Amino acid sequence: MNFLLTGGAVFRDGTFQNVDVAISKGRIVSVSPSLSQEGFSVIECQDQVIVPGFVDVHVHLREPGFSYKETIASGTAAAAAGGYTAVCAMPNLNPVPDSLEHLWPELDAIARDGRVRVYPYGAITRGEKGAELADMPAMEPFVCGFSDDGKGVQSADQMRDAMELAKQLDKPITAHCEDESLLTPGWCIHDGEWAKRNGFPGNAPESEWKQVERDLELVRETGCRYHVCHVSTKESVALIRKAKAEGLPVSCETGPHYLILCDEDLMDDGRFKMNPPIRSAADRDALIEGLLDGTIDCIATDHAPHSAEEKSRGLRSLNGIVGLECAFPVLYTELVEPGIVPFATLLNALCVNPRRLFRLPGGKIEAGEIADLTVLDLNRPHAINSGAFFSRGRSTPFDGWTVTAGVDKTICNGNLVYTASSRNINKTPIPPCQEDYL
Repeated sequence: MNFLLTGGAVFRDGTFQNVDVAISKGRIVSVSPSLSQEGFSVIECQDQVIVPGFVDVHVHLREPGFSYKETIASGTAAAAAGGYTAVCAMPNLNPVPDSLEHLWPELDAIARDGRVRVYPYGAITRGEKGAELADMPAMEPFVCGFSDDGKGVQSADQMRDAMELAKQLDKPITAHCEDESLLTPGWCIHDGEWAKRNGFPGNAPESEWKQVERDLELVRETGCRYHVCHVSTKESVALIRKAKAEGLPVSCETGPHYLILCDEDLMDDGRFKMNPPIRSAADRDALIEGLLDGTIDCIATDHAPHSAEEKSRGLRSLNGIVGLECAFPVLYTELVEPGIVPFATLLNALCVNPRRLFRLPGGKIEAGEIADLTVLDLNRPHAINSGAFFSRGRSTPFDGWTVTAGVDKTICNGNLVYTASSRNINKTPIPPCQEDYL
């Protein structure tokens, strides 16, 4: 299908331009004012914004192994509804993708059921157990990086070996930073005033930033590309800022919930149970400052669905919330509209920086680029309704929040994969892009 997007403000090179965008055979073929509509299906985008498709570098699609929580089909449908045209899928699966043999079931499911582009991670260690390196060289052509997300690599020697190998393979280590010796077993609530007041054991911020500190020393030794997952503490932000100033190949992400909430917003409800936990107002403010000054590169949802039963135990529930379908409207409403974060800064964190850091295709609305685009409606007041999510997960702290903006359409590989007016998901699998993993 050939599409012509007309009447919208197009995000290009950090600015918004009133140009038309013509799409044919999965590619953008022209970007210019007042293009001819002949031969195209016209999509009117009056008073809307057209941006490169969002990319989430940290999602849990749960397949294979845990399809009762989520599947490739349901998770990528959720991604499409949230404006995402690409996601990077974490490896805490069964089997854990720690070898090419164990990666194939996930790749097969992606090829069969992916509604948007899915880039899997390979594990850093066998079974994510931290004892023996995974077969990283065999997986390298098929993965976007290596991670043991859900667990920090406890051994510095093991992490050094992983970084040295990843450096040779020219792939990033994407680290869940958590020193287990500093944790209260079985708990993940910030060690702050709310926890003390309500009688909950606390999770010290040192459990995160001490391992960030350790890993940055290893990056100095190895020169490995290194990305920190779900940064939540002010100390981590300061450490990463310093490392970047030194010129180290370091990047990081944080989540919408860490930018918007603090521990004083907590309730004894599974919707507020995640790892790392929502931390103090001072930590939240440091994260916003880090986003504004470029220390924090990406906003990633850490979309982590569980069953209703698994999230029914209050703050004793399993760790993880869902976020793909509500991230943009919540971020825009809570950060951009009040003037806390410029719109272009938010879009760079959602659209541009993830592609640059993980060397994924797209990110520019130019002739010849892949046609992965998101159309945003900045005047669509509505309430977040997790009961209507495409995801099998329903647990989000933002359920019921009133927002002012939303995703109107998502276009991936030149296909209209989501339309808000009809809540329609195109179920045609998205083929791998010829430019992937260059």
